[in-house]
Amino acid sequence: MRVSYVYFMTNEPERVREVASQHASYWHGLGLREYLGGPFADRSGGLITFEADSAEEASELVANDPFVRAGLLESRWVKEWHVE
Repeated sequence: MRVSYVYFMTNEPERVREVASQHASYWHGLGLREYLGGPFADRSGGLITFEADSAEEASELVANDPFVRAGLLESRWVKEWHVE
């Protein structure tokens, strides 16, 4: 299944900068199929898409995101995405 993970950051720019490299390393290090991701131009959050075997797997990957673990997300959505 194709997954879309959209997230928006809390207003804590110093803490976000401290964790950003861990966040990027985490996602790149997973070696996910069809991974694409990056921040929005205004740095308010970002978008990641990837292939997962199940909704549970996708949820677990997101739950282990360093931004999530550090409590730096104001909101997030994980949705199955049908690319046409």
